[in-house]
Amino acid sequence: MKILMIEDNKSVCEMMSMFFEKENWDATYAYDGEEAIEKFKAAPNSWDMITLDLNLPKMDGMQVNAEIRKISKTVPIIILTARDSESDQVLGLEMGADDYVVKPFSPITLIARIKALHRRATIGGGTPNQDNTAEKFDVVTDHLKLSTTTREVFLDDKPLNNLTPKEFDLLKTLAQKPRQVFSREQLLQLVWDYEYYGDERTVDAHIKKIRQKIEKVGPQVIQTVWGVGYKFDDSEVK
Repeated sequence: MKILMIEDNKSVCEMMSMFFEKENWDATYAYDGEEAIEKFKAAPNSWDMITLDLNLPKMDGMQVNAEIRKISKTVPIIILTARDSESDQVLGLEMGADDYVVKPFSPITLIARIKALHRRATIGGGTPNQDNTAEKFDVVTDHLKLSTTTREVFLDDKPLNNLTPKEFDLLKTLAQKPRQVFSREQLLQLVWDYEYYGDERTVDAHIKKIRQKIEKVGPQVIQTVWGVGYKFDDSEVK
């Protein structure tokens, strides 16, 4: 795995370098926002994972996140923040990050988060069967078709583009069981692979972004079940 770690604290980078080497991962480090953008732009398709500190010199981490997302909608991003405010964490997710880890963190925890996110981002690799639609799409509803092989989503035959890895996984979890209501806690466990210790706003932030992207191409198929959670239902859509 090739990782771009954007972190101004060199001690943190040195500590994590030992753990990355143990995993046989190739890590590159950027110590301020401007350097991070330069390194990412130099080879935007070569990165498997980005860890991004929010408190950076020269360019704030939120700005860096936004610039990266202008170039790549799919590269997995984990934000690292020492900020206590939940709003910073939710804002980062709404701006396209896939996960977050609060400082101070355990290196083992960060490694586990990276592995989980990378596994989700790369699941279902292979060559799709172009001759058989039923085989190409493994989730098919009245209005939506989704392929975990190509990670493509179509709503009324229009492509739903620019989904982040976590947004894709969340939509797939809902769509593969239409009309079933999922609590936020269930979605955290199913999509994120680990407990978020009650931080259910993570789910809300991702649902908001998915809905915004759905509205650009077709009818809204994710519904809120007040007091419970969310469900996918396109049975009444015309």
